[in-house]
Amino acid sequence: MNLEQRINAFVKLGDFISQFSNEAVQKKDNVKHNDIFFDGFKHQLKLAEEYNGWFTQENIKFALSGWSNSLTLENLSKWLKPYQLDAVSPKKIAIIMAGNIPLVGFHDFLSVLISGHNVLVKQSSNDKHLLPYLAKYLEYVENDFKGKINFTEEKIENFDAVIATGSNNTARYFEYYFKDKPSIIRNNRNSIAIINGKESNEDLKNLSEDIFRYYGLGCRNVSKLFVPKGYNFDAFFEAMYHWHPIIEKAKYANNYDYNKAVYLMSEFDMLENGFFMIKEDQSYASPIATLFYEYYDDIEQLRKKTKVEANQIQCIVSKGFSENEIRFGATQKPQLWDYADDVDSIAFLLEI
Repeated sequence: MNLEQRINAFVKLGDFISQFSNEAVQKKDNVKHNDIFFDGFKHQLKLAEEYNGWFTQENIKFALSGWSNSLTLENLSKWLKPYQLDAVSPKKIAIIMAGNIPLVGFHDFLSVLISGHNVLVKQSSNDKHLLPYLAKYLEYVENDFKGKINFTEEKIENFDAVIATGSNNTARYFEYYFKDKPSIIRNNRNSIAIINGKESNEDLKNLSEDIFRYYGLGCRNVSKLFVPKGYNFDAFFEAMYHWHPIIEKAKYANNYDYNKAVYLMSEFDMLENGFFMIKEDQSYASPIATLFYEYYDDIEQLRKKTKVEANQIQCIVSKGFSENEIRFGATQKPQLWDYADDVDSIAFLLEI
């Protein structure tokens, strides 16, 4: 199977996914194998939400929309153009996936297969319904993928390299366990936003998407704000308010109530608006329904701080702070070439 075949297969997968990325699921006449897969995937979306309450239909479809937009001939060709992928000697690459947001491990899955390797996937129990079904579709549109894709719930064995994502604790275990294998090991990271006080209402509304999408569970979600000394949060809270229906989701509301009670009993200072709290804190990882903030008075000192602590930061959302910054509202819309932890997984796969 050559690179063109692999790309075309994922383009067809993108076409299939596109049917499920709108408010109304809509079956298209020109999508291959719809008679076999369309209704089944609708059922998988339902199962995914029933099994994991954080995976609402809205959030699943948002994730699918992102992938349907990425899996185009134009985007795949642009992504892969810098690499030499036609003479890869196929190896078996194990992927240990997280399960915090829908299809969070799909980029690794795509990278392994598009580069010409075989994949062995160990999924999180929180996200086990969507990817195996999409893998079956991929095998239907390109028969040569059969035998190259395997899933396991057991201990992974007989592999040549590994890409593993987990918490800081599990990452230490991964580093020890896989010390004799080529590996990419990812641990906890969080995203931050740098506010200068000159943001428009539109900027702040866009920022709310970075904060609340997926309930803040992704590493690309903003969990920490840096604001100038004396910053007035009124405009910020006003821009967040259109997300207030989020409190109607029981799992989110339970976390909001619990964390609010902890802060009140501990007599911590915090501001809240009935569905969301902000608390001054030096940590990067904030609990659900909470955003941490920290004041700064010297932008250059803040630049130095973010460089020193870069291994804790996934994305920086700002205007004019950093050359690698992400615009407000775009953290959950990464491009194929936006690698997690800035580790080029395709380059890694080509070196094995």
